[in-house]
Amino acid sequence: MYVNISSKNLKASDYLLDKVETKFQKLDKYFKGDTEAHVTLSLEKGRQSIEATINAKGIVFRAEDSTADIYAGIDKVVDRLAGQIAKYKKKLVKKHKDKGVLNFEGIPDVDAQEDEVLTIARRKKFSLHPMTPDEAILQMELVGHTFFVFLDMDTDSVGVVYRRNDGTYGLLETEI
Repeated sequence: MYVNISSKNLKASDYLLDKVETKFQKLDKYFKGDTEAHVTLSLEKGRQSIEATINAKGIVFRAEDSTADIYAGIDKVVDRLAGQIAKYKKKLVKKHKDKGVLNFEGIPDVDAQEDEVLTIARRKKFSLHPMTPDEAILQMELVGHTFFVFLDMDTDSVGVVYRRNDGTYGLLETEI
């Protein structure tokens, strides 16, 4: 597994970088082939944060933690990623059994009692209106939601704007 480590507002020591690399190499046993993990270490408002994303040929695992102790945060993030892999093992086996993306032998089984039933509590249909991402953010704020789906008039594709935990906005752009 290749671990790409970046940092924001934080001078990461060689020991910290080595620790991140070592911890994430433990997840390598779950994947076949070359898999890349993106890890971001940051310091915001006195809290140390770690965000990690593993993209295994379209299967995305993501975890984050914000704590006073970055080393404990690294352990929590790695544990969460391992838990996500174990939790979705059955679903991934069905979907990707012939694609050779994941190595299922190393993933522990999750108790059948812990399987959660995913149900849709509400369905809603609405029309997509062409607008810019800035206009979509304004609409999102007007309706008081944390996300808004719209037709991006610049790209003629469906887009989603959302409010991030740090108060900034994100834009999801679709491509086929």
